[in-house]
Amino acid sequence: MTTTALRRRRNLAWLRGAAITVVMLVFALPMVWMFAAAFKTNVQVTDPGVGLWFSPTLENFRGILKDGQVIRSMGNSLLVGLVSTALSALLAVPAAWAVGRFRMHRTGSLILVARIVPAISLLVPWYYMFAQLGLVGSYTVLVLSQMFVSVPLIMWIMISFFAGLPVELEEAARTDGLSAFGAFWRITLPLAAPGTATACLLAFVFSWNNFMFALVFADDRTQTVPVTLFNFISYASTDWGGLMAAATLITVPVVAAAVLGQKYLVAGMTSGASKG
Repeated sequence: MTTTALRRRRNLAWLRGAAITVVMLVFALPMVWMFAAAFKTNVQVTDPGVGLWFSPTLENFRGILKDGQVIRSMGNSLLVGLVSTALSALLAVPAAWAVGRFRMHRTGSLILVARIVPAISLLVPWYYMFAQLGLVGSYTVLVLSQMFVSVPLIMWIMISFFAGLPVELEEAARTDGLSAFGAFWRITLPLAAPGTATACLLAFVFSWNNFMFALVFADDRTQTVPVTLFNFISYASTDWGGLMAAATLITVPVVAAAVLGQKYLVAGMTSGASKG
């Protein structure tokens, strides 16, 4: 390799590293600002002259922990997210396998329509129906409303994943005496673990961050974290310190889930990107 080619490769590597650094800074700066603001007073948060060098305080965290609403809301969000994601996966993964294996194109189109329809258009009939059933303010209505989005999301991700897996493995299993569902359960489902983990993680993150459903259907007992954050904002003023402290706390579970599931997340995304 010539000196010119080596120099060109070195320059490209430097430019690539610089571009990655810029992108990381763009995405990381809001998180750094939020984390820093959680340890500032309201006066320091709104003062442009106060940057990252200040005397930190834990009063914001003491206030939200003493109140207890943020912790209760995190428990509610965790409960709703885990239950809705588990039930959605239980329904959507086998359905996605059936659609992908048996070429149910019309069903796939209906799933796409369900993904496109804005959920806000269904809030009024949903509220009326759930109010008549006495479910408004319960965990049940929150789980069901989250599943409306999670089931199509998981199915849409998993259909292409199952379609990309070799059908010969299932045919060999059926030759050995397994039923079609038995071949799916014992052969295909373990191979689809990365895709399933990716779809479930995305569904959980959506449920954790969802504001609209919780604002309409939840009450003070079942309130989730996005609604609790909204309560820090009032007409007269905003408790920026408490808001940033609460936002820092509720970001931890999502980041922890992403870190713990990183291996499956990356494997599922790269596998789905490479299959046609």
